[in-house]
Amino acid sequence: MAADLSISLPAPLPEVDELVVTLTPSSSASADHPDDYLVKIRNLAAALPVLPRRVVFVSSTRVFEGRTDERPLTEEDAPATVTERGRVVLAGELLARELLDSYIVRPAGIYGPGREMLLRTVVGGTPVDYARRTNRIHQIDLARAIDTMLQVHEPPRLVHAVDQAPTPLGDVVTYIAHLLGRQPPPRTEPGIPSGTVLDGARLLELLGNLQYPTFKAGYAEMIEAQQRQLG
Repeated sequence: MAADLSISLPAPLPEVDELVVTLTPSSSASADHPDDYLVKIRNLAAALPVLPRRVVFVSSTRVFEGRTDERPLTEEDAPATVTERGRVVLAGELLARELLDSYIVRPAGIYGPGREMLLRTVVGGTPVDYARRTNRIHQIDLARAIDTMLQVHEPPRLVHAVDQAPTPLGDVVTYIAHLLGRQPPPRTEPGIPSGTVLDGARLLELLGNLQYPTFKAGYAEMIEAQQRQLG
């Protein structure tokens, strides 16, 4: 059913057993122009006739945007936000816990068919910060994580949806360029290491394995599929 969660719903939603909440804050949110992200969560909670048996709230590793630790961050590490969007994401997690008793999944760098930003970056020769620490998850493994969180008896209250290969962005685009037979994109300066490294041990324990444990398997498959389509 279609509904605009930014306004109060005229009638209760159907009763459901499980619920996955995947809202996205506006990229233009600011202190002067707040996002309606939190309003949508409140309206959703108010429209539910009863609390579902299990609610999974999909957040983001953006909540660590202010961390610059070189060590891998786990689910036990405290978030640190510096932008309004980051603060809204973290507030959404807290509100979802309060109103929906939600279990939280924080994906990082979702990629896969249809999510091909880095492929376009390499093809377009867009300058890249090679030193930036990055984390990612293939969309199939993210879907598996959400489904498992709904199904298992006692899932973790919080899990980072990241694969087993946190990697500087320069290594990722260089690998993609190699597969495409192109020159790697230019570097941005000054190339000072930034970003975070996230530990994916809890996700691996939850799933047992990842279908795409590193970016290499995922991007190789994507590029091979594109090349087959082109004949």
